Amino acid sequence: MKKLFVTTLLALLISGGQAFAQKFAWVDTDYIMAQIPEYKQAQDELNKLSVQWQKEIEAKYAEIDKLYKNFQQDQLLLTEDLRKKREAEIVEKEKDAKDLQKQRFGVDGDLFKKRQELVKPIQDKVFNAVKELAELKSYACVFDKSSDLTMLYTNAKYDMSEEVLEKMGYKKTGN
Repeated sequence: MKKLFVTTLLALLISGGQAFAQKFAWVDTDYIMAQIPEYKQAQDELNKLSVQWQKEIEAKYAEIDKLYKNFQQDQLLLTEDLRKKREAEIVEKEKDAKDLQKQRFGVDGDLFKKRQELVKPIQDKVFNAVKELAELKSYACVFDKSSDLTMLYTNAKYDMSEEVLEKMGYKKTGN
């Protein structure tokens, strides 16, 4: 009787461990995003804005450079008051250029805000699709292959990237 009890308990523990095994999957968000036309359009728009704003800033620095060179050439001919006035003008223009650079490309700058406006809704859709699929398939955890997380080995059968795209309404493209 004791032997039967131990055997039954052992069988329950072994099968119970399998019943409570957690399921994992992974996605490649870089791949998913690359398959979404709206994301490509958003990236193109951000790149155009970035180039435009960079040219605007470079033009300001070119103007400052020109003012500085002219100042150096004229420095000996200028009165003390004029020299100070032109130095102050150059310093003010440098400050304006740096402020513009910070406004456009700073931590909370225009580029960041535009990226939030254009890309965040797409990222949210991807996140929601991943979440819905994970809940539907009872995954305990879904990893992102594109992140800094090092994945030494991935089995393609656990890749949900295509399913996420399908859930979002995009056609399967295959790998």
